[in-house]
Amino acid sequence: MKIYHNPRCSKSREGLAILEASNLNFETIKYLETPISKEELTEIIKLLGIDPLDLVRKNEALWKENYKGKNLSDSEIISAMVEHPKLIERPIVINNGKAVIGRPPEIIKTIL
Repeated sequence: MKIYHNPRCSKSREGLAILEASNLNFETIKYLETPISKEELTEIIKLLGIDPLDLVRKNEALWKENYKGKNLSDSEIISAMVEHPKLIERPIVINNGKAVIGRPPEIIKTIL
């Protein structure tokens, strides 16, 4: 089990607390410090069963200033998230081939 975590995000901290309380083994990936490859992010998006755009934090200034309103391919959206990991929604939890975005954090419990 893995959690893609940003310690500065309250929802991500809540998600981490849910995993810690579960007493299950998991790996914490601080994705702002340890970048996610394009291949890994593509696989995460497949596990989530969403379009790449649905994983973007669209209220980030970086998105609004550089990408909003442009006709981007899925590959270009994924590349933007790889280049600017701050754009990735968080936390993401993966367990046994299933994945969820922990918004709200309680949804994480559905895949434990």
